[in-house]
Amino acid sequence: MDLDKLRDMCLSFPGVTEGIKWEDHLCFMVGEKMFCITSADGTWQGASLKVTPEDFDELTARPGITPQAYMAHNKWVNITGFKSLKEAEWKHYVRQSYDIIRSKLPKKIQKELGE
Repeated sequence: MDLDKLRDMCLSFPGVTEGIKWEDHLCFMVGEKMFCITSADGTWQGASLKVTPEDFDELTARPGITPQAYMAHNKWVNITGFKSLKEAEWKHYVRQSYDIIRSKLPKKIQKELGE
């Protein structure tokens, strides 16, 4: 995985937008809610994602993955390097993060986003 692949993957999901927050964080959003955060300039070779409570415990026990500061109570993890997960795992966890955030949007907005 690298920044370009991560960006392409995130933007392939329905209704995803991207934006810069906090000066240098590239954020991918669905319905204006973030589901993936990474470095805008590629200096941070990883990402933060929302995961399920079960995955949170499992992932944070692995090297290179820590609870995300200020967001751990919401089950966000910080993946400190693109090599911390295999490419199939990246695909799974990025999609899962998108699905979790999307499922919490109002039904009307979910319907507008389509499949």
